[in-house]
Formats: sequence, C-alpha cells, structure tokens
Amino acid sequence: MKSPKTHLFFTQKLLHWNRSSNDRAMPWKFEKDPYKIWLSEIILQQTRVEQGTSYYNEFVKKYPTIRLLAKAPESEVFKLWEGLGYYSRCRNLLATAQQITQERKGQFPDQYADILQLKGIGPYTAAAIASFAYNLPYAVVDGNVMRVLSRFFGIQTPIDSAEGKKQFAVLADQLLPKDQPALYNQAIMDFGATVCKPQSPHCSRCPLRAQCHAFQQNKVDHFPVKEKRLVKKNRYFFYLIASYKDQYYVRQRLQKDIWQHLYEFILFEEPKLMQPDDFIHLGKLQQWLGKKAKMVHASSLQKQTLTHQTIAGHFIHFQLHAPLQSNEYTPINLRQLSQLAFPKFIAQYMAANKHLL
Repeated sequence: MKSPKTHLFFTQKLLHWNRSSNDRAMPWKFEKDPYKIWLSEIILQQTRVEQGTSYYNEFVKKYPTIRLLAKAPESEVFKLWEGLGYYSRCRNLLATAQQITQERKGQFPDQYADILQLKGIGPYTAAAIASFAYNLPYAVVDGNVMRVLSRFFGIQTPIDSAEGKKQFAVLADQLLPKDQPALYNQAIMDFGATVCKPQSPHCSRCPLRAQCHAFQQNKVDHFPVKEKRLVKKNRYFFYLIASYKDQYYVRQRLQKDIWQHLYEFILFEEPKLMQPDDFIHLGKLQQWLGKKAKMVHASSLQKQTLTHQTIAGHFIHFQLHAPLQSNEYTPINLRQLSQLAFPKFIAQYMAANKHLL
C-alpha cells in the first residue's frame, strides 16, 4: 500500500478537481434533507443516473415528505416505480417510510448506526445519508469508488470478495478528510462516474495519473479485479392476454421470484423457447380458455435482460367465449389495467401495442 504522502496527494488532487472541474449536475446534489438523499440512493441502486433522475423528480413531486410516502397505497407507489426494476427496493422504501413515520414520528435517524438498521439500507447507503445529510465522517464505498481506488493504488484483491470489501472500506476511511466528508464523498463518486469510468476512462485529463498505478503500468483495463463471473439463466414465458366482454385476466405475483407484487397476464413458463404455434399445439390451453377461444394475435419474440437471468417469450391474444374458470386470475377493465404496476417486460409490450387491447 502506498505511503501517507500518497494518500494526501490523492485526497488533495481529488478535492481540487471537484472545485475546479466537477460540473456533474443531479437534482439531489448538495441536498441536506435525509429523506430526499435516502430516496435518491434507493432509486440509484442498480439504476443509471440518467434513468433514475426522472423517477426521483416524480417521487419528490408526489411525496415531498416521508409521511406522505408512508401513507401512500402500495399499488400507487409500485405504479410510480414501474420500469425501474429490482422491486424489492420499492417494497423496502415503503416499509422504511412507514417505520420511520410510526416509530420516529417522521424524523429520519441522524446517527450512522441507526440509519444502518433501516430496512433496505446497507453500509454504502448509510454512509451516504450520514455524510451528505449530517456531514458525519463515513466514507462511501460503491462501484465508482472501488474502481478509482483499485486503479490508483493497484489493488489486486477482487472487489466482490469479502477480503476486498473490507480492504476497500479501510482504505476509503483512511483517505476521507474528516472535516469535509460530504464534499469528498460526492467528489470521488462523481470522479468515478465521469473521469475514471468503467469503459474508456479519460486518463489524459485525470489529475491523479502521475501517481496512478494502473495508468503508469498501462493496465487501466485490468482494474478492478473480480473473482466471480456472472452466469445468467434463461427463462421462457408465454403470456396469454385473454379478454372476455372487454375485460382482461390478471394476477399479482406473490411468490418469491422476480417481479414480486407486480401484475401479469396468464403465464405459462416453459423449459425451452418455442414458436407461438408450437406452444398452442401443446394442448395446454383448452382447459384454461375453453374450446371456442379464438387466437387473434401472437407477438414476435420479446426479451428482457435482468442481472441474473434473461426472459424471452411471446404474448398471445385470445378472445374468450365464456368467463375464465380460474380463481387465480381476476377480470378487470382497461381503466383498471392502466392503474396496475406491471414488470417492464409486460409494460413495454402493452405500451407498444395499445391497439391490440
């Protein structure tokens, strides 16, 4: 590990860059309200700033205080979240808002340890809230921070290992200027997002390059090191959009799986990908839809890539001649349909095919 002198160089150069060159604009930047900071951090988990900004603005507009969010109906909050994915974040958001409102009279905790106890909040988010809202000396350690530190210090320890997480947390704390933690934390995150980027970093204008191990060794693309390779599984969904007298059959996904608490049409998950005609000829549909059900449209192949799996499949539209005999699915009209929160896989298809509904 490099010397304290190098640590000082790193921190001073980073803060100077922040004063002179950091023009990254975000609506929550310099925010001191812990509720809004927390909201932005939850939205930005697994989400790009460009996508998350509009969601943040809509949430703040609709729920300007944590008390208003806590009182909101779950279906309304999920509908506003629709398209962001990772819906466990939304469930935790609502649960934490209700907890703070009920147990703390709507006052967000102001100590790191108390913030860390809230549902859906880990060390990074707790450090962000503690430093940005209360200027407490806790270093944030996210992907941007680990990438900057691994390149500058030449750290070979994998960032996704237990040892690596501990090593980066210790180093980040050593580098943190205790008198201006909020300023430094914002600086290093912005630096990682705009200069020391994952792909095509701007090394030519990096103020740290004179002592950056990766740059000096011409190994920028070797850092950060990861030990795990993500193996994605493929899943094949056939959604039946069945209508009877201008009503459509849907259910809420309650099982512990992707898209929990969101709504969907009649689903058949198959072990392999098939064409719609091949699927229909399997003979599974008569007992569900009735012998006189008429297929009116079958979609082209639809896909959505998630972190750990890829969803592929088709939407098949049917007109029914009798009500669906199932307690699992509920008939609703188009107006009700528009108020429900659907997974992105379904919502995008519906938005592009309004003429079929």
